[in-house]
Amino acid sequence: MTPTRKSLAASAGVAMAAAFALSACSGGGAPAATSTGGGGGGGGGNSGYTFAMITHETPGDTFWDRIKAGAQQAAKDTGATLKYSSDPDASKQAVLIQNAIDSKVDGIATTLVTPDALIPTIKKAVAAGIPVDTFNSGIDFFQQAGSLTHFASNEKLGGQEAGKRAAAAGATKILCTIQQTGSVALEDRCAGVKATFPNTENLQVNGADDAAVTTAIQAKLTEDKTINWVVTLGAPQALDTIKAAQGAGRPEVKIGTFDTNPDAAQAVQDGKIQWFIDQQPYLQGYMAITQLYLFKKNGNVLGGGQAVLTGPSFVDKTNIAQVLPFIKQNTR
Repeated sequence: MTPTRKSLAASAGVAMAAAFALSACSGGGAPAATSTGGGGGGGGGNSGYTFAMITHETPGDTFWDRIKAGAQQAAKDTGATLKYSSDPDASKQAVLIQNAIDSKVDGIATTLVTPDALIPTIKKAVAAGIPVDTFNSGIDFFQQAGSLTHFASNEKLGGQEAGKRAAAAGATKILCTIQQTGSVALEDRCAGVKATFPNTENLQVNGADDAAVTTAIQAKLTEDKTINWVVTLGAPQALDTIKAAQGAGRPEVKIGTFDTNPDAAQAVQDGKIQWFIDQQPYLQGYMAITQLYLFKKNGNVLGGGQAVLTGPSFVDKTNIAQVLPFIKQNTR
């Protein structure tokens, strides 16, 4: 499922309100990715800690570049070593978590995109005395998993506001695309849209294949002329929808999306995409690692037992100029 928000330290309710005061993830199948970063320097000196970050990243999805950039900066600032790995397949992500447990890392930060597949292994980490925090996906499941806290956007709320905005802009029927099967966060987004705009139809697409996404959306727009809005759940799919609308001869179709990348942000500025819903992935990555460091060093826990919200907030033509420079430098 991108950054335009308020203070992270606020309570969940306050953060939610702040996020909307500013108003005017992602998936597929691919091989695992692994990298190591971090090291000495930064405000934390050389803490000696090693933290593992494990996500459901699909290789090529630039959303995760900002997650990783935030985590890498946090490792630098705390003098920690970061071990990053990912796999969009839930069972393989669980194996990566087990690998981190076996290597006796000092803490684990993981996404919780498919809770049923991941929670048993996360609980093994907690039982082994390894602190875990979760982020990005699985806001309703982090307590069950035993996570210290959870850094994420309120996806249902974002979807609800998307439905309201599309309705106010003249939507007659919304197509909501889901690019990863089984993702609770993505399902929540479309459910939120449908809650406030009942004439919403979901379309499952293959987020790992842009050409296939374009073809599927183009076919739907050609078949159903009553669809005049498409809400996508990732920036690459929003860009695919621009092509799909052109291919279907439907230039009147409007597009809104969750999350962004430099091209999608530019498309908002150019008026080709109406808005994107920002969850500040850089902040999620940064805080997930910083929370582990603070817990190991001081026993600190953010959130008071609740998720710490990094979104949602809307970025459109009224505020894109403020945000675009940060997106281009990979920190929003």
